[in-house]
Amino acid sequence: MIPMTFSAEVQTARDAGTAIVALESTIITHGMPYPQNVETARLVEQDVRDAGAVPATIAVIDGTLHIGLEDDALTALGQAKDVAKLSRADFAACIAIGGTGATTVAATMIAAHLAGIAVFATGGIGGVHRGAETTFDISADLHELAQTPVTVVAAGAKAILDLNKTYEVLETLGVPVIAYGQDTLPAFWSRDSGMAAPLRMDTARDIATAMVVRNVMGLPGGQLVCNPIAQADEIPAADLSPIIAEALADAEAQGISAKAVTPFLLDRIFTLTDGRSLTANIALVRNNARLAAAIAIEMGSAAS
Repeated sequence: MIPMTFSAEVQTARDAGTAIVALESTIITHGMPYPQNVETARLVEQDVRDAGAVPATIAVIDGTLHIGLEDDALTALGQAKDVAKLSRADFAACIAIGGTGATTVAATMIAAHLAGIAVFATGGIGGVHRGAETTFDISADLHELAQTPVTVVAAGAKAILDLNKTYEVLETLGVPVIAYGQDTLPAFWSRDSGMAAPLRMDTARDIATAMVVRNVMGLPGGQLVCNPIAQADEIPAADLSPIIAEALADAEAQGISAKAVTPFLLDRIFTLTDGRSLTANIALVRNNARLAAAIAIEMGSAAS
């Protein structure tokens, strides 16, 4: 057995059969500075509660997998230094050596499934990085979606990626990609990527039922729900395109690679947008948390 502990709130929800939504922790440790990171994490958790479900922020602390963080643990994680960024490859190793790490999309999906949590809310998934035809830089998130049965609610793949290749890989892997309430896929900070959505669903119940049917059929993997950022909070894709291009050029010039790429690009785009990207990021994560809570609630009734 792996060392795993549940927060008091999550344990109560498990005992009562209350809907639970998993939340990642890299947004706390690698997404923004203290204290804004902790304030945002608490806002997102409260959004889940207000929507009728229970939040479970996931992290590894001193070799123990935490499903839900107590308030003091969340504060401490928000101020911790040199926290590992965990994905499938290094998740088990971090636990084995008693380390502390924040979970990415892939690691959060693994932990959620271990804990019996079927729905996970995040900002945006990782995917195929631009230039991957020479670097082979492809996020483990895509393969995780193909094998771990968790519904992931995101504002699409991060706009810094090669979106066409990302969704092509997801199609090849057999991952359902569902746009919520519109016919096109969103692009993280922007509502419309210009790409047609493979699937469209307009209700949380339809999304929940689709996952239940997938499980009954014995199909492996989860599903990606692409929830567009609210119109009032978005940064139009046309405004972002030259900014992303500049940030990518800076990363290449500085030799940034592997896990360092995404944090570097997000920080550079924050500077180039005078902070608008972070404001939009917080808005979209909260929007995703609310939809994920609705799906989690429907999942319980759809499965019965």
